[in-house]
Amino acid sequence: MPPAEPVAAVPSDAALIAAWQGGDEQAAAELVRRHARALARFLGAGTLGGDADVDDLVQETFIRAFRALGRFRGQCRFRTWLMTIGGNVLKDAYRRVKRARVVPLADELRDTDGDPHEHAVAGEMEARLAEGLGRLPRMQREVFLLRAQQGLEYEEIAAALGTTPGAARVHFHHAVKRLKEHLA
Repeated sequence: MPPAEPVAAVPSDAALIAAWQGGDEQAAAELVRRHARALARFLGAGTLGGDADVDDLVQETFIRAFRALGRFRGQCRFRTWLMTIGGNVLKDAYRRVKRARVVPLADELRDTDGDPHEHAVAGEMEARLAEGLGRLPRMQREVFLLRAQQGLEYEEIAAALGTTPGAARVHFHHAVKRLKEHLA
């Protein structure tokens, strides 16, 4: 039996950060590959708009993160730090949207594929959930999204949002309670 080939060790985020700071562009690409999907889910739940808006927010988040990487001290996971930056990008985007006039899509431009009843039910539930998330106070919404969507622990959420783990638990509890009431 031939000897098995050694399995390459997967580099840690810290190793990739150090490699990128040393000039390795592939290390930056790997960081983006690892974290872009989770970041997009977090930012997309902010209900600003379509996939193009989310892609722009993800890109802006990574641009800010890579510019500030020299200030990342490793006191939390890279993903937690990235979500913190993403939250700030989202806040900035909300401010821009508030100042901009929004024009709704014409009915003839909406997607009509699939079972109409299922499409209507799913669309209604999605709209109600988005509305419920929009009604939550900012901190409750961010804690809820980081916990429910990203699976972060309360300690990581606290570090990302500048609060305590106990306060993060309370915000999550209140967010869940309000969302259940809204969806009932």
